[in-house]
Amino acid sequence: MQQFPCPFCGLRDEREFWFAGEAGKTRPDTTARVSDEDWARYLYAQRNTKGAVDEAWIHLTCRELFIMQRDSVSMEVLGVRSLREPEK
Repeated sequence: MQQFPCPFCGLRDEREFWFAGEAGKTRPDTTARVSDEDWARYLYAQRNTKGAVDEAWIHLTCRELFIMQRDSVSMEVLGVRSLREPEK
C-alpha cells in the first residue's frame, strides 16, 4: 500500500485520504446569473494535464484539506502544502 504525506500528520496509509478535486478551479459567482454552459464547465471540465498537477486532498484522520502535487503519469507525490500557508 502506498503512503501519502499529510502536512500535519506525516506519512500515512493512502486509504486515510480522499481526493477533493482539481486545485485552482474557480467556482462561478452564484450571486449573479451563471449560464448552464459555465456551470457545466466548472463541474465537469478537467484540465487533465500530463506531468505535475496540483490536487486538493483531505486527510480523513485529521480532517485537514491540503494541496498535493503529483505527477499525473507516474502518480509519484512531488510535494504537499497546507492551505494555511500562503502560496509560494
